[in-house]
Amino acid sequence: MSIVRFKDRALFLADEVMEQTIRLAEKAAKSHVPVMLCGESGTGKELVARYIHERSSRCRRPFVSVNCAAIPDGLLEAELFGHEKGAFTGATATRVGKFEQANGGTLLLDEISEMPILLQAKLLRVIQEKEVDRLGGYKPIAIDTRIIATTNQDPVRLVESGTFREDLYYRLNVIRVDCYALKGRGLGIERLANYILAEESAVFGVEGVSIRPEAMHVLQAYHWPGNIRELQNVIQRAFLLSDGKDIGPEHLSGLRQSPADGASTLSLFEMERRHIVEVLKTAGGNRTQAAALLGITVRTLRNKLKLYQTL
Repeated sequence: MSIVRFKDRALFLADEVMEQTIRLAEKAAKSHVPVMLCGESGTGKELVARYIHERSSRCRRPFVSVNCAAIPDGLLEAELFGHEKGAFTGATATRVGKFEQANGGTLLLDEISEMPILLQAKLLRVIQEKEVDRLGGYKPIAIDTRIIATTNQDPVRLVESGTFREDLYYRLNVIRVDCYALKGRGLGIERLANYILAEESAVFGVEGVSIRPEAMHVLQAYHWPGNIRELQNVIQRAFLLSDGKDIGPEHLSGLRQSPADGASTLSLFEMERRHIVEVLKTAGGNRTQAAALLGITVRTLRNKLKLYQTL
């Protein structure tokens, strides 16, 4: 158990699982080849990506992040590759794309599995040729940008389903680093929860607050669909609700029903559905707030709710 600090961030290695991830990230940092970070939402993929950049020889150059799931398909190409003035309606000035902004440094393509298949072909060419063509441009621009891509889905299954190009997958998957889910990691959950609580207590100048054993049992039994990000939100909320006293089960709103409390016969899908519905109720129907509590994007929450409605 240790803390790895870099810049103004910190990685708390709560168990062997997290230590294994960072050991592989350290090896990835020594090279310039593309890296693919795989793991569920909330497992800390972006933090690991920043760690790889800061431990690499590119650390003095820019780290640029693009959320492929948050940018509309029609705008993502211009966002990545840039455009010249007059390239399309509304292009009133030349704009440098993310690849050029990250030149010499690292470009994080967050949730690359959400990238349209046609744009994947253009991305493949950029990786192969090491140059970009701005929209409306007349000549290619040479770049030296290291790519780190993340996905919360199994990339092999995406390739098999035809939603992700196989050739692009092999280009990006030179080094794969897995960020593992929190579910079932008893000791890791305990150490992470205590670490988050200590950090939160320090912010408010409160000492001596702890998590009671019965509350820790609830945390360890819970399935954590939002992983570390959700755990952080839960502990921060519980700290506020406890008014500076020890945290008990009564402060863990929405987590009382867990697999250990009689839901073990439910499928993982059903447990996730029930939890999301419960959190949405807690948030008063506010999807933005519910997504923040769950540690997922509003788009992911919206897609899950649509799926539940069609079943």
